[in-house]
Amino acid sequence: MSSSRGDSRYHRYSGGPDPLAPPVDLAEALDAVSESVMAGYSADRALREFLRQGPQGRRGLDDLAAQAMRRRQDLLERSNLGGTFDQIRQLLDEAVLAERQQLARDLDDDARFAEMRIENLPPSPAAAVTELGDYQWRSSDAREKFEQIKDLLGREMLDQRFAGMKQALQNATDEDRQEVSEMLSDLNDLLDKHARGADTPADFDEFMAKHGQHFPEAPRNIEELLDSLAQRAAAAQRLRNSLTPEQRAELDELAASAFGSPQLMSQLSQLDSLLQELRPDAGWGGSEAMDGEQGLGLGDGTGVLQEVAALDQLAEQLSQSYAGSQMADLDLDALTRLLGPEAADAARHLQDLDAGMRQRDMLHKDADGDLRLSPRAMRELGKTLLRDITRSLSGRDGSRQAMRAGLAGEATGASKQWAFGDTEPWDVSRTMTNAALRRAVDGGPVLVMDDVEVQETQERTHAAVALLVDTSFSMAMDGRWLPMKRTAVALHHLIQTRFRGDQLDLIAFARRAERMPIETLTSLAPEWDKGTNLHHALLLAQEFFRKHPAAQPVLLIVTDGEPTAHIEPDGEVAFAYPPHPLTVAYSVRELDAVTRLGARTTIYRLGEDPSLERFLNQLADRVGGTVVAPELDDLGVAVVDGYLSNRARR
Repeated sequence: MSSSRGDSRYHRYSGGPDPLAPPVDLAEALDAVSESVMAGYSADRALREFLRQGPQGRRGLDDLAAQAMRRRQDLLERSNLGGTFDQIRQLLDEAVLAERQQLARDLDDDARFAEMRIENLPPSPAAAVTELGDYQWRSSDAREKFEQIKDLLGREMLDQRFAGMKQALQNATDEDRQEVSEMLSDLNDLLDKHARGADTPADFDEFMAKHGQHFPEAPRNIEELLDSLAQRAAAAQRLRNSLTPEQRAELDELAASAFGSPQLMSQLSQLDSLLQELRPDAGWGGSEAMDGEQGLGLGDGTGVLQEVAALDQLAEQLSQSYAGSQMADLDLDALTRLLGPEAADAARHLQDLDAGMRQRDMLHKDADGDLRLSPRAMRELGKTLLRDITRSLSGRDGSRQAMRAGLAGEATGASKQWAFGDTEPWDVSRTMTNAALRRAVDGGPVLVMDDVEVQETQERTHAAVALLVDTSFSMAMDGRWLPMKRTAVALHHLIQTRFRGDQLDLIAFARRAERMPIETLTSLAPEWDKGTNLHHALLLAQEFFRKHPAAQPVLLIVTDGEPTAHIEPDGEVAFAYPPHPLTVAYSVRELDAVTRLGARTTIYRLGEDPSLERFLNQLADRVGGTVVAPELDDLGVAVVDGYLSNRARR
C-alpha cells in the first residue's frame, strides 16, 4: 500500500506466501483420497492422483506441467539460432561495401590488388572472415565493422558460458578483455584444483573476492558455482548440437577470430572440459529444433536452451513420477521465474495439502511401511458418510428419533458429538479432552463447537451386528464396490460414535470369508477370484453372536450373487457355478442356525437378476427376514435404516 495526500493505493502482495491466506482445507483432499482408497488405490497413490488433478477450482500438478510444456514449445517455435550468423553476415557485407567504395577512390596499383582480393572472397562468411584476418583495411569504417565482428564473436562465446557477458562487454576496452581473460585463467586453475581435490574454501573465497562481479548468481561455495556454470555450458553444447553441420563448421572457423586471438577459445575449451569432468550428468547431449522467426545470438540461444532444460526439470518435478519423488522437490523459485507467481502459489497450495495430509495425522505408515488412512482420517470419513446418510434418513418416520436422544432419557454413560437441536447436558471431560487434542494438532481457539460432546440419554437395547459384505469380483465389475465400502464405513462410524454399547463384526466373503477391520476393508482392492462363499460368512457370524450372548443379534447381508462356494469338512473350498445343491444346502443350514440364535436378518440385494431375487426371497421367508433391493446410491441409507429398525425392536 502507498499513500499520497491522504489517498491510498493497494497492490498485489509479492513477498512470498500470502500471510492472510486461510489455512488449507483438508476436507476435500480427505474425501478424494478416501474415495480412491476405497476404489483400490494405495493411500499414497490416491493422494498423488488428487494433487495431480488439484482441488476444485484450483490448479493441479498436471495443469502446471502442461503450462511448463507449452512454455517450452513456445520458446522453441518462435526462435532460431541464426541470429549471430546473420549479424556477422551483415557486418561483413557493410565492411566489404565500405572498403570497395574506398578502393574505388584510390588509384594506386595496390588498391587494384586489394580489389581483386575483395572480389574473390569465399562465399562462406566464416571463410571470408578468416581470409580477411590479416587484411590491411583502407577504409576506417570498414575496419571498424570488421573489429565489431571479432568483438561480437568474443562476447557471444563468453555469453554462452556467462549469462549477461555480451552486454557487459559491449564497447569494452582492451583492459576489460584482459580482465576477463584473467578471470578465465583463474577459474580454470580453481576448477583444476577442485578436480584434483587440492582446493580449499579459501581458494573459492579468494576467487570470488577478485572476480565476483562476473557471477550475479552469487554462489556460496564451489559446488554452487559448478552447478550454475555446468548448466550454462551444457546448454551451450546442446545449442551446438542443434546447429546444422554447416553452421557448426562456420562457428568453429569463426571462433578463432573471437577478440582477434585464439586464446579465448583455448580457455573456454579448457573450461568446458573441466565442467564435463566435474558435472558429467548436467545434460551435455541432446539437441532441440529451433526454426522460428526470431533469430537469436549464441548467448541468447544458450539462454533459451538453458530455460528449456529448466522447464524440463520443472516438468519432471511436477510429474512426481520418479523414484523417491516428494512434493517438497518442487522448486518454487523456478516456478515463479519460469511460469509466474500464480503458478508458484498453486504449487505451494498443493505442497501445503500434501504436508497437511501427511503431518496432521490423516495418513500413517503400517507395519509394512505402506501409507494408509489413519484412524483420525477414518473417523472423518465415517463422519462425512454418516452425515450424508442421516440427511436422507431424517425424513423417514422414526429414524431421526432412533438416532437422537431426548433430555428425559436415561443416561447410558456414553457421549456423542453435539449437533444442532441437542438438549442433553455437556460431557465436560470429553469436551475439554477434544479441545486439548485439537489445539495440540492445529492450534486455534480454546473451545469450538466441534469439541463439544453431550451425554447420551437414550434408552436402548445393546446389539451385536454382523455385517456380511460380498467382495467377489462381480461387485467391483458392476460398480458396487464403492457403495459397499461407503456403507460399511458409515455403519461402523455410527456404532462407534452413537451406539458404543453395540458390537460390530465386519465379514467379507468371496471365495472364502474373513473378519476384516474397517481400515482393511476400506483399502481392499478387487481381486479376480471366483466364488461367493456365504456359507463361510454365516459360520463366522455365528461365532461372533455366541461371543455376545446378552446382545440382540442383527444380521445384515449385502450381496449381488447366489452362493457358489462352501467350506468342506477338511477346510478346503468347493466352488461350482451354477450353484451346487450342496452349496445352497450348507448356506441355508447355517442361516437357520443363525436364526436360532435370535438374529434378525436383512438381506440387501444388488442387481436385477431374477434368479438371485427368487433365491434371496426364499431365504428371507424361511427365517422371517427381509429383502431390500436399494439403488446403489441408497445402499448406505438402507443398511443404516435396517440396523436402526432391527435394534429398536424388542
